[in-house]
Amino acid sequence: MKTLIRHAQVVFPGEIAAVNVLLDGEKIAAVDAAEHARADAVVDARGLHLLPGLIDDQVHFREPGLTHKEDLHTGSRACAKGGVTTFLEMPNTVPPAINQERLDEKLRLAAEKSLVNYGFYIGATPTNLADLKTARRTPGIKIFIGSSTGELLVDDQAALERIFAETTLPICAHCEDESTIKKNAALYGRSGNVADHSKIRDVEAALVATKRAVDLALRHKHRFHVLHVSTAAEADFLLEKFGPGSRSPWPLVTAEVCPHHLFFNVDDYARLGTRVQMNPSLKTAADNERLWQALHEGTIQVVATDHAPHTLEEKAKPYAAGHGGSPSGLPAVENSLALMLDQAMRGQVTLLEIARWMSEAPARVWDIVGKGQIAAGYDADLVLVDLGLTETIRDAEQETKCRWSPWDGVALTGWPVRTWVMGREVFRDGKIADDVRGKEAIFAHDPGRDYWFPG
Repeated sequence: MKTLIRHAQVVFPGEIAAVNVLLDGEKIAAVDAAEHARADAVVDARGLHLLPGLIDDQVHFREPGLTHKEDLHTGSRACAKGGVTTFLEMPNTVPPAINQERLDEKLRLAAEKSLVNYGFYIGATPTNLADLKTARRTPGIKIFIGSSTGELLVDDQAALERIFAETTLPICAHCEDESTIKKNAALYGRSGNVADHSKIRDVEAALVATKRAVDLALRHKHRFHVLHVSTAAEADFLLEKFGPGSRSPWPLVTAEVCPHHLFFNVDDYARLGTRVQMNPSLKTAADNERLWQALHEGTIQVVATDHAPHTLEEKAKPYAAGHGGSPSGLPAVENSLALMLDQAMRGQVTLLEIARWMSEAPARVWDIVGKGQIAAGYDADLVLVDLGLTETIRDAEQETKCRWSPWDGVALTGWPVRTWVMGREVFRDGKIADDVRGKEAIFAHDPGRDYWFPG
């Protein structure tokens, strides 16, 4: 199938240009196609902008084991609606993906169910080093350096040293210091005030763990990605360590931020309660401002959602300071692009930045072959957006199985209207094509290549 997308404003890595884009099967055949090039389908995209499909490198789609919250089919439907054409899913399912057999099972399930492209991290435990060393068909290793569920917490220094020293896959980590969290939790006992969540999982907990992980990465010369940076202190540390004038081997360490840490802060607990309870916790308005600055300056390279759905019934449980009660996490994958487009319409970011943070950068960080930009020979993963379209986020209209959003009632200007996955249209004007299936992402891990800065 050939598709000709005409008259769109196409967002390339360094410019926006009005060109015709020709898709041939699963690939982009040309970005300067003739006006009347032969095609099976012609899309008149006049007045719209064409972006590379988003890559969300941090989602929790809950399959297997927790599919009452989300599954690979519903999560991928939300992706399609939101312009996310590739997701990378975390290992804390039930059972957790901590060996090749469980990775392969998740890949099999995704091949059957996912409307968009997919990949799955392998989770580190204190005892699965052999599995981490031989893992394949995965973007990398996920470590929970801080509280987690089950066997995925790795807080022992000797175990961390071995993982960084003896494995070769890129590593990412949830960085919150376990001892700091326990010390703070003891001060607040069984607090029922959700605002205390940010006092228990405070700035120190995040900064101590991030510094610890970066130290491991630098000493062992191991590629490392800091997940969901939530504090100004972490941004300042990363800038000092890797910014202009530093001698550290950038880009050995990269980092990302999530929409909830950009748009919400501790003042929002009074309005939204446990809907905005997540790990790492919300911080202050000053932290919001610094995280935006870190994106603009390049200290943080990636925007990803940490989409972590729970049912509203679960989220409505009383906060219990880490002793059961309301779980941490929120859904975001279908609204992340619209949130950023709305910022573009307000003049706070540019479309070039959005494409870099949400498409090109995650493709480079995780060595994803053929994705991340609009260029001949790349995979035909694309999203067409209408910058003039204003819509309001509504709980009942969410595609995620949990059917709610912390942004319920918020009107945004700028929305995806059509999405293609490997050349097939999966979303168009509110309708999702359930017969489309994505493909397994391919990772070209090569320690001799400079992935962040193109050669």
